[in-house]
Amino acid sequence: MALDRSRWSRRVGLVALGGLFGTELALGWHSLAGAVGHLRAPHPGWLTIAVLAEIASMGAYARMQRRLLLSAGINRPITDHLALAYAAHSLSVTLPGGPAFSTRFNYQQMIRFGATPAIASWCIALSGILSATALAAVTTAGALAAGGATHWRHLAALGVATVLLVLGIRQVIHRPALVSVPVTWLNRLRRRPAADGGDRVRSFVEQLRSARLHPGHGMAAAVFAVLNWVFDAVCLWLCCRAIGDHVNLAPVLLAFCAAMAAGTITIIPGGLGIIDSALVLGLLAGGVPTSAAIAAVVLYRLISFGFIIGLGWISWLVMRRRTLRTVSEVA
Repeated sequence: MALDRSRWSRRVGLVALGGLFGTELALGWHSLAGAVGHLRAPHPGWLTIAVLAEIASMGAYARMQRRLLLSAGINRPITDHLALAYAAHSLSVTLPGGPAFSTRFNYQQMIRFGATPAIASWCIALSGILSATALAAVTTAGALAAGGATHWRHLAALGVATVLLVLGIRQVIHRPALVSVPVTWLNRLRRRPAADGGDRVRSFVEQLRSARLHPGHGMAAAVFAVLNWVFDAVCLWLCCRAIGDHVNLAPVLLAFCAAMAAGTITIIPGGLGIIDSALVLGLLAGGVPTSAAIAAVVLYRLISFGFIIGLGWISWLVMRRRTLRTVSEVA
C-alpha cells in the first residue's frame, strides 16, 4: 500500500513538473525564439574579444597566485600557474563539492612547485580572501558608476580583515612563542598533555617565515585579483555587444557581481540555473530586452563554462599525466 502511494506521488510530481516547464515554455516562447535568433549570427569581432577577455581573466588569477608564491621565494614559469588555474577552476565548478577537490588539487600542485605545506595553505587562503575582497571592490565600483547606493562598511570590513590576517601571521612568524598559549588551551579541552602537538605547530610556523608578502608583490596580487573579476564581467558585456545590444558597462557590471555573489551560496556545480537566472534578471533590470538578455547569458556561459572548462580539463589531464610519469620515474 505504501509502495503504491509512493509511486502515485512520484507520478503526480513528474506531471506537475512537466506542466510547470510546459507553462514556462509557452509563456516565454517569444523571448526564447528571439534569443535563438540573436545566437544564430553573433558578431564575430565582439565574440572574439569576449573569448580573449575570459582568457585574460584566467590569466589574471594565475598571476595573482604566482605573485603570492613569489613572496615566499617560489618562482615557477607562468605556464605552470596558468595550467593550475584552469585545472583547479574546472574541478571547482563542475564537480559536486568541487571547491574541496579544487583546494586539495591546488595544495598538491603547490607542494610540487616547491612550496612547504604552510606556504601552500597560506597562498590558498590569501587567494580566497583577495578574490572575495576584489569582488566587493568591483561591486562598489559598479554601484558608483551606475549611480546607486554603495555598502562601504562591507568593503571596509573585508579590507580590515585582510590586513589583520596578514599582520597576525607576521606577528606569529616573528614571535613563535605566541602559539604555545592556544595549543595549551586546546590540549586542555581535549584532555591531552599541555605540549601535545606543539612541535608540529611550531614547525608549521617556522615554514611560514619565508612567507613575507612584500608590498610590491602584495599590491600586484591585489590588482590581478580585481582584474580577474573585471575581465570576466567585460566578457559578459562583450557578449551583449556580440548579439547586437549596446548596453552600458555599469549595469552589466552590477548584474555580474550580483550573479557571482549568488553563485557562491549554491551547491549546484557551476551555479547552473542560479547564476544564469541572476544574470538574466540583472540585465533586464539594466534595460536589456528579454531575448537579448537570454542570448547574451547563453553566449557568456558557453565561453566561461564551456570553452574555459574544456581547456581546464585538458590541463588537468596533462598535469595528471606528468605527475604519474614523475612517480613512475622515481619508482
